[in-house]
Amino acid sequence: MAVHVSSDLKQSRGNCIAVLNPPKPNFSIKLFASHQDDKERSQSSAERDFFNLIHESSFKGFQAYDSEAKQKRKEDMGQGSPSSEKMKLLIALLILQLCFAGFHIVSRVALNIGVSKIVYPVYRNIIALLLLGPFAYFMEKKDRPPLTFSLLVEFFLLALVGITANQGFYILGLYYASPTFASAMQNSVPAITFVMASALGLEQVNVARRDGLAKILGTIASVSGATIITLYKGPPLLHHSPESKSLEEDMLFSSMKKQNWTWGCVCLLGHCLSWAGWMVVQAPIVKKYPAKLSLISFTCFFGLIQFLIIAAFAERDPNHWQIQSGEEIFTILYAGIVSSGIVISLQTWCIQKGGPVFVAIFQPVQTVLVALMAYVILGNQFYTGGIVGAALIVVGLYLVLWGKTEEKKQENKDANETLTKHLLDDSNKSKNPVAQSDIP
Repeated sequence: MAVHVSSDLKQSRGNCIAVLNPPKPNFSIKLFASHQDDKERSQSSAERDFFNLIHESSFKGFQAYDSEAKQKRKEDMGQGSPSSEKMKLLIALLILQLCFAGFHIVSRVALNIGVSKIVYPVYRNIIALLLLGPFAYFMEKKDRPPLTFSLLVEFFLLALVGITANQGFYILGLYYASPTFASAMQNSVPAITFVMASALGLEQVNVARRDGLAKILGTIASVSGATIITLYKGPPLLHHSPESKSLEEDMLFSSMKKQNWTWGCVCLLGHCLSWAGWMVVQAPIVKKYPAKLSLISFTCFFGLIQFLIIAAFAERDPNHWQIQSGEEIFTILYAGIVSSGIVISLQTWCIQKGGPVFVAIFQPVQTVLVALMAYVILGNQFYTGGIVGAALIVVGLYLVLWGKTEEKKQENKDANETLTKHLLDDSNKSKNPVAQSDIP
């Protein structure tokens, strides 16, 4: 009994001690729990921030897409339907070819009224430089690369080919031949450019493919047409009155004063060679100096200097430098403003909207316009050899352009197939890394 009382007392005493002296809390456990709570809160906060960021980015992207779509709809409403845009491009191309055709006629009129063959391109390049220089300076002020001595030398050589030789041969060819065949010979420029680029390794030719064969056949047709125009004149197709006929015969066959047909066609061929060489030489220079307006301005400047040097030896009569009639003023202003100002701007816009091939397709329209204008205004005659040669040149032009278009399509197709193949190979490697690594 005493023992039992003693154990109860011990038990009650232990309970009292436990109540009066509770166990001390473990602060390390609490700190760990608090750290876990903070970590979870920070993690949840980071997740919220991440999802908020995604939501905000998606919303901004949707807003940007929506604003771009609205802007595009506004532009489409302002520009009109695709058919109206195509009609604008066609009208602009016809105006462009009309301006080109007018330049042939105006230049022939300038030579007929006695404007010097050297003074005419000098005044033309002065007006062109005054017209293009300010636009080039202000519009390309930030994009213009720094000038170096090597660039200036390249500009000088580019002007020698593209301005001095090009315009000089053109004036001589127009003086001895006629505007119609000057325009017809210009249709051979794409074929000549193709030959030059192929000779320099800038153009690849694959005879086994249709595009390569078309370019070769087009080149042969263009060269054959130019040869026929040069060597064979043929009988006239239309007949003028006796007065007009005698005047035309005096213009065509007087080797002392006005025209020598073969020599004129040779000069026009030199003009086409210079023009094609100018485009081939210009391509690598544009990559180093992409400011095109500035490049044209520098080319006009050095071409003007070269013509002035030639004039110092070949045109010393001060009377030839005097503008004596309104016709001379008109022809010089047309050559400078329309041919070097409006034509460059309009051609740039047409190439931007329709592409260079689409613009080049309309080149024969210029020949037809020149032939009609020369027949009505100047009384020029149509000859069988010229018509046959011009037709061959036009056929060659379209063959070369078709070949270039097909070649571009084939290059894009090959590039897409190569890209698809690489993507499939990368996908297979990512799916089977072990199998790929086991290959010896």
